[in-house]
Amino acid sequence: MKRLLVPIDGSNASIAAVKKAIEIARNNNSYIKLISVVKSSENKRKDRNENLWGAVDGSIIINEELEKKLESNYVENSEKLLSQIISRLDFNGIRVETEVLVGEPYLKIIEQAKNGNFDLIVMGSRGFSKMKRFFVGSVTQRVIAEAPSPVLVIRSAFEP
Repeated sequence: MKRLLVPIDGSNASIAAVKKAIEIARNNNSYIKLISVVKSSENKRKDRNENLWGAVDGSIIINEELEKKLESNYVENSEKLLSQIISRLDFNGIRVETEVLVGEPYLKIIEQAKNGNFDLIVMGSRGFSKMKRFFVGSVTQRVIAEAPSPVLVIRSAFEP
């Protein structure tokens, strides 16, 4: 049985990736694991401090309790998203599992791929321009570069 890892971020591209994974699973008797990765509040705070404050440390105005509550809300929303995907798409006859992880998205995806011995990662690409990808960085690009298994990238326009 082939094992497919499908990271979900709620974008049209990630939903298209789920649809493609379902198609692959039906044709190959595959197992699908849907994951959603919530960036940890610690990483968000670090990014915000680097981006907004530059040399000034903005951590003194951050309410850590509020940040943890927000992180918890993001996890809850991600769990709801995965549940909605399961209920709205036809996974009939396909073994599917879901999990929400907290951390740096590309690292968690790669970690899951390694630890779960996945045969294929199916993920969406929002289609950033080369210039924007250079400055923003792309989870998909990083996963492609470091993944232990092949990565199938699906554009948001895909319809099975």
